[in-house]
Amino acid sequence: MNDVIFTSKATAKNGRDGHVRSADGLIDLNLVNPATDKENKGSNPEQLFAAAYSACFDGALNLVASNQNKKIESETTAEVDFMKDPVDGGFKIAATLHIEIEGVNPEEAEELAQDAHQACPYSKATRGNIDVTLNPKAVEKPS
Repeated sequence: MNDVIFTSKATAKNGRDGHVRSADGLIDLNLVNPATDKENKGSNPEQLFAAAYSACFDGALNLVASNQNKKIESETTAEVDFMKDPVDGGFKIAATLHIEIEGVNPEEAEELAQDAHQACPYSKATRGNIDVTLNPKAVEKPS
């Protein structure tokens, strides 16, 4: 059995048109389905997944870079698409990770992104289950 480092807990009520709250109350959000409700404001599962995946991937990217003795600054933006699944007629998601990395050349940015994709727990969890596109980009520090 794996050694659990910590556990996070959240509860959703009434699905996509309901409410989600973490056990510690830091997340306490109304949920609104943007596909069917254009008037009300709220979050949705894809937005929450995008936030979590981008944070986890960016952390893995920095760990991988550190292990390779590379000093970087990075920013990862996750786009999570909610779409029809042509296989079963239901729904599915896909993700695109836009990764900006300062301190490396384009080839190193690609290599770091691929290495982070192997190390990131969210990438591991989604591998083979959803389409994930990596879009790494080496950027220069602003003057």
